[in-house]
Amino acid sequence: MYLGRVVGCVWSTVKDPSLVGQRLLVIQPMTPDLRDNGKQIVCLDATGAGAGETIYWVRGREASFPFLPSEVVADTTVVGIVDSIHLAKAAAPVEAVPAGAVSGGPARPGRATASRKGRRC
Repeated sequence: MYLGRVVGCVWSTVKDPSLVGQRLLVIQPMTPDLRDNGKQIVCLDATGAGAGETIYWVRGREASFPFLPSEVVADTTVVGIVDSIHLAKAAAPVEAVPAGAVSGGPARPGRATASRKGRRC
């Protein structure tokens, strides 16, 4: 699974018959620390995700699994909506502490969150 953000919708009047009634979303892939990563893609939506939401998406054969038992032509599909993400800061390099000195203790974890915006395409 990959992280992404919904940035738009696609409307299509002519498409494969298995896609009738399915939503198509434009997704911006993201890194785990929520930075944009690569070109935008079009995904089928199996969750009802809306604009601005952080989502999980899959590619390949797994993209058609949410729509079983019917056969849907899909290469990428949104399979989850992310409510929050908690990231820990990378540990600082360990330095030698002089004898008798007090260290500052372990690094405190950082936190990044992404919440559902409730906006729909």
